[in-house]
Amino acid sequence: MSAPRAKTFEFAAGIDRGGNATTDGAATLELGRDWKPEHLVLAGLVRCSITSLRYHALRAGITVHASGTARGLVTTRESDGRYAFVDVSCSIGIALDPPLEGAELDALLAKAERDCFVGASLTVRPSYEWRTSA
Repeated sequence: MSAPRAKTFEFAAGIDRGGNATTDGAATLELGRDWKPEHLVLAGLVRCSITSLRYHALRAGITVHASGTARGLVTTRESDGRYAFVDVSCSIGIALDPPLEGAELDALLAKAERDCFVGASLTVRPSYEWRTSA
């Protein structure tokens, strides 16, 4: 008996000659000149972390309202001398309905961090700050 086949997900994105982002046939996203690839990685981390939280919250019958920011430090890594993120932090403000506290909240947030694909894909593990409000 063979092992079950893992799900696969395929994504496509591009940058046109004007510097605008395109994705999977969707509308073009106009990125200003100040947007660098590093900003996109950090924005992706925030969005992925919130998406992961919403997924696990929905399974528990909880509605999530969230927004957040991420910061990253890029310099040469000691291990190989290549430029990379060496420190990444993600701060997300959340409101849960119904609210959770204690061990239940900790378990939900741990799942959100664990299952964020972008965070899991980074060489450096992001540190998270979750701020809850009513």
